[in-house]
Amino acid sequence: MDRRSFLKLCSLAGLGFAAPIGISSLAGAEPAGEPDGYPGPYYLVFNASGGWDTTYLMDPKGTEGTNRLYKTGDILTDGQHRFAPTAAYIEKGMSNEDFFKKYGRELRVLNGLDYSVNNHSPCARYMATGKLDSLAYPTFPALVAACHGAAAPLAFLTFGNYSATGNLVPMSRVPYLQSLNVLAKADSVEGNERAPYHDPFVSTRIEEALEQQFQARVSEARLPRVERSQSMLYSAQVNSRALQRVVPFIPREPAKERLAQQADIALAAFKAGVCVSANLSIGQFDSHNNNDADQMKLIPEFLAGIDAVLRKAEELKLRDRLVLVIQSEMGRTPTYNSGNGKDHWSIGSAMFLGPGIGGNRVIGATDELQQLVPLNPRTLALDKDQGIRVRPEHIHAALRSFAGIQDHAFSRQFPLEIAAGETLQGFWS
Repeated sequence: MDRRSFLKLCSLAGLGFAAPIGISSLAGAEPAGEPDGYPGPYYLVFNASGGWDTTYLMDPKGTEGTNRLYKTGDILTDGQHRFAPTAAYIEKGMSNEDFFKKYGRELRVLNGLDYSVNNHSPCARYMATGKLDSLAYPTFPALVAACHGAAAPLAFLTFGNYSATGNLVPMSRVPYLQSLNVLAKADSVEGNERAPYHDPFVSTRIEEALEQQFQARVSEARLPRVERSQSMLYSAQVNSRALQRVVPFIPREPAKERLAQQADIALAAFKAGVCVSANLSIGQFDSHNNNDADQMKLIPEFLAGIDAVLRKAEELKLRDRLVLVIQSEMGRTPTYNSGNGKDHWSIGSAMFLGPGIGGNRVIGATDELQQLVPLNPRTLALDKDQGIRVRPEHIHAALRSFAGIQDHAFSRQFPLEIAAGETLQGFWS
């Protein structure tokens, strides 16, 4: 009954976190106990879903008509970073001034990213996977989770946005802290530790019996469906114990902000060693009407969410193992439409932060008309005549290399097919 309840909870929540042991693995399986927790690094991808206006963030333009809140002389700098002034225009959240002052020395910015198209679905897929013309490719957080820790119970967490896995790793959705609490306490009624399904000695005997049964049947010839079901049951047993490690790190009170709510779940899973990566997202950036008001509400909320994640990671002593990818699937046009909004623009920017990523650096650029300037892939210097247009596949190749998975079998299964001589050299240094 205990295991059935656990699996039922998984099914009801729509979670795919049981890490089944493959048929080929069963044939030569060693005696297995609870796996060691994944030690990091941990990968967080922040998605400003809908298309942010980069001229109000890391790629400011003072050109008449490009924006209406500041002029060229108002553009601010911090080290190598140039950014739009926003403190005077926001009601809550984090201003650009505070964000770049606090994180500029750690932050690496890429301007002039070519999305090639400007429709939401293909752009989101392209930015998430590095592949525009395929629905089969996994997102970067799913791929890195599969390569580094597929056996972790919540290897890849997602809270929205494009989240394909390439069938390499389960996609886990845990929308609320209470959901995580119930999962972590799967041997108790509705997550109440004072109401266990069984006394401790009974649970221990169940665990022992399940493992003995599993080991006894490993060498037996089994039909694939039977073998898989036994594998899933055993995985549920192991993952149930592993998920209990999350309990001490679940905040007592949920955060009020959207990104902070997602981050509480992801960071608790990271700290417990049961998760490798997470896809965080907030939407409504698609500002076809009233661009300035919408962006001045959402960008500060987005930056405040990133700040909250980093502060909480510091408290949990995870900061030095946390890698951040900060992106959107498109930018906004350099001119306003009749509704005071801005439409889809296929040129944008991305930001990166974490151990091994050199900060205080801006790579690439756009001109005053918000058209990208090509760059030399070997030197990363601007090169209008012989440079390349940096696209998502170039960034994903750099991310795979950074994570040390560029030669993994899973990565080779989903090649990025970058032209010879176009690999970005020294992108992180």
